[in-house]
Amino acid sequence: MEGLGVALRENRAYLCLSCGKCTAVCPAARKDAGFSPRRTVERAVNDDPATWLGGEDLWKCLTCLRCSALCPGDVRFSEFARDLRALARQRGSTGACTHGDAIFTWMRLMQDPNLRQNRLDWITDDLQVSEDGDTLYFVGCLPHYDAMFRSQGFEGVEIARNAIRLLNRVGIVPRVLADERCCGHDLLWAGDVEGFRALARLNAALFAQAGVRRIVTSCAECYRTLKMDYPSACGLKVEVLHVSQVLAQSLAAGSLALRRSALRVAFHDPCRLGRHGGEYDAPRALLAAAAELREMEHERERALCCGTSVWTQCGQVAKA
Repeated sequence: MEGLGVALRENRAYLCLSCGKCTAVCPAARKDAGFSPRRTVERAVNDDPATWLGGEDLWKCLTCLRCSALCPGDVRFSEFARDLRALARQRGSTGACTHGDAIFTWMRLMQDPNLRQNRLDWITDDLQVSEDGDTLYFVGCLPHYDAMFRSQGFEGVEIARNAIRLLNRVGIVPRVLADERCCGHDLLWAGDVEGFRALARLNAALFAQAGVRRIVTSCAECYRTLKMDYPSACGLKVEVLHVSQVLAQSLAAGSLALRRSALRVAFHDPCRLGRHGGEYDAPRALLAAAAELREMEHERERALCCGTSVWTQCGQVAKA
């Protein structure tokens, strides 16, 4: 199976030493004794794909990179799981998407190049946005999540509004595109590579048409995808920043002052911003300037995953 051989080589899976360190620190394995990254690699190397490629273990991995942070063989297990999912999808096997596949459905609807959207109704009069600036605030799927989870208290568009308010505070008047698509992160990591590429190409065309030279996002998944996956998927060549990085730069330059409070706070490192993107300091600089920052037991490279990935296999293990 040629695709499997490529996945094994490109992700260094052949160099697995079977030491078990990955399983020892895997958040999923801590709650599901039947799951083991090491065992998944061993089966991929030794067993007939027909016996395991359609199983559930491929979808249990949170792709959080916690295993890769200490793997002595530098095996890229999260990327290996991603590539195996693409192979499984070619054979008609997919993971169980939560919420009745609704989230993946809107991502696939956005792949239609003739789709016209109105994604700007949430912008209030107090927000300063540009019609021709070269800095883009990439909203991502926040408006969709807002509509879907508002009854549970999630305020997606308020996150976007506050991001723009903060950018305005440091003198940035960002552009917001009415026809922006989902970045495609979840489709890529769920094995729908073609769906991801379709979204990437559409977004890249929109960015080019708008003359975008810098993209700022408040979503860790969007940050990782635009910065690390778009250059190879669609040739994107613009600066990509997380909003915390922009604000931390302004704080260091003296153009942003934060009112200090008596709050004691902790920061949970998102996997995509931290281990994937390598950014740990910017959020901490902002929090430390505004409150008493306390570190949790597991922080930075050792931070625990939130428990779910790409809206797949959101069962009891994820909840635990």
